[in-house]
Amino acid sequence: MTRLTDLAKTIRSKNAGTDKITFDIIFTDRANYERVKASNAINRASMAALYKIDEKRITDLVTFDPAFAIKFTILRERPSGSAGDGDIFGAQQYAPLLSLEIP
Repeated sequence: MTRLTDLAKTIRSKNAGTDKITFDIIFTDRANYERVKASNAINRASMAALYKIDEKRITDLVTFDPAFAIKFTILRERPSGSAGDGDIFGAQQYAPLLSLEIP
């Protein structure tokens, strides 16, 4: 098992409009990208479990081979900047991905 952070070049989150947060996982080489993709460790069910959300809140999950990238998007609990929003830019939501174990 290897942590995702040891395989990916970039792991980030950011706003995707006012009601969504998108997550990008980008690799420097095809081998690590293909390893993670083939492991199926990043799928709707696993991301819902990791973030303790209903799977229905995941609006997109895609792999993009030309960029060696995996991307998924979740619906926010409340709009960005509204009362009770603890991360107006959505830029602090990637942390659980850092310790994700990849077979």
